[in-house]
Amino acid sequence: MKNVQKGFTLIELMIVVAIIAILAAIAIPQYQNYITKSQFSETQTIADGLKTPIVEYANQTGQCPTNGTIGFSAAGSYKGKFVSGATLAGAYPACTITVNFIATAGSVSAPLTANAAGVLFTGTNNGGTFSWTCQDTTLAAKYKPTVCQ
Repeated sequence: MKNVQKGFTLIELMIVVAIIAILAAIAIPQYQNYITKSQFSETQTIADGLKTPIVEYANQTGQCPTNGTIGFSAAGSYKGKFVSGATLAGAYPACTITVNFIATAGSVSAPLTANAAGVLFTGTNNGGTFSWTCQDTTLAAKYKPTVCQ
């Protein structure tokens, strides 16, 4: 009489579980880095929406706008899913936008919550054209886009 094996042996199941564990150990940290990068990119989106009005205001008045200046709202009104607000400041010809992350743990990834300084965008008038730079000194380079490194 033939003995027909049905199912998997214990060693085969253990090998499959070990392979899945190794793949998960590699994938989870990479996914967390991806999430942090995507949340960081919201700062650029909010700053991009403010750059053109700031340039227009600076070219017309020769000053940098602040929050509450005509045409610009309070800092908290420039918020998003991961950003708590944007502060406008600077002394002409260098206008700044500081975008801060939400400080509540769980709503934003941990590296961004620890970033209390926020992300600083500086626009400088170069004789009729504005050039913008992005600075963030507290966040690890692996989370930042190349424009902010």
